[in-house]
Amino acid sequence: MSDTATAPFLTAWFEILDGEEPARVLDLISDDFFLSILFSTGDGEATDFSGDRAALVGYLDQREKGTRTHHLLSAATLGRDEVFLGEVRRTGVPEASFVAAGRLNGEGRLERLLIGRSSQVRFT
Repeated sequence: MSDTATAPFLTAWFEILDGEEPARVLDLISDDFFLSILFSTGDGEATDFSGDRAALVGYLDQREKGTRTHHLLSAATLGRDEVFLGEVRRTGVPEASFVAAGRLNGEGRLERLLIGRSSQVRFT
């Protein structure tokens, strides 16, 4: 990841997600957390993991731990909102681009998360 990130929360989120204990992200969400992760592999099909904490747990359970990593391309913060444009790599090989948008609550916990991923559009 780049050291020039201007989305510190989401940068840390993806570092945790790529680490040895990805479930630690559960400690970073608010009580009223809601997410949607639209995950496309480019075959015309997409999976939408959407809902509250339980949906995030379901997403974490199906992930291939240690296989895919998230790499920052650009990021921005405006108030409580962060946007993170990145590249997903599978064992070091670029696989897809993604954009994540998150909103933090007043206590610094993530309350909303929207992620879109596609292997058909590249930003590198």
